[in-house]
Amino acid sequence: MQVLNRMTKNPVSVSPQTPVSEARNKMKREKIHRLPVVDKTGHLMGIITEKDILYASPSPATSLDVFEISNLLAHLEVHSVMTKDVITIGPDTPLEDAARIMADNNIGGLPIIEKGILVGIITESDLFRVFVELFGAREKGIRLTVLMPEKRGELAELSKAIADCGGDIVSFGNLLGENATNRYAIIKVQNISEEELVKTIQPYTERIVDVREI
Repeated sequence: MQVLNRMTKNPVSVSPQTPVSEARNKMKREKIHRLPVVDKTGHLMGIITEKDILYASPSPATSLDVFEISNLLAHLEVHSVMTKDVITIGPDTPLEDAARIMADNNIGGLPIIEKGILVGIITESDLFRVFVELFGAREKGIRLTVLMPEKRGELAELSKAIADCGGDIVSFGNLLGENATNRYAIIKVQNISEEELVKTIQPYTERIVDVREI
């Protein structure tokens, strides 16, 4: 799946000349944590986040009162505090690549650019929703975590064994294991008893780590 399928299209944005106070109020109103900064033609100029605004605000130890602080932010423009060197991706970027880029760079959102124009944004919240879907978190079933040998065809054989005994796989994910010889598999299955499922998968696993009905 590509970010095109999960991004927020035509995201709320501000111009470089927008007062910082207005950008802050817009974030609060829209319940978001960042705003792309675009020019009149829709080209991305930067991004401003809650953290940028926090750094631009006077220290809690300041002698300024609330009115003076608000006045200061009202006269401070977005272009003076925004992040200018923004990491961007295209709408055809795979979701896992977007997640990797965000994790590797410790950022919470990526503007989506197509032909030089801002067309969307994908954030950590969007990826959390994808995570919920991938693991079938809103589906009922028996959830198992097993340690499996890193062997070609093992996952396919396990899936077939579950299907052959009448189980329906709702979700199936795998993660790095304890070493290079194995992997964790996280499976959610419906229409089979816990006892039958454990009996079915036992021959294909090194160890059953966890089993629970959700």
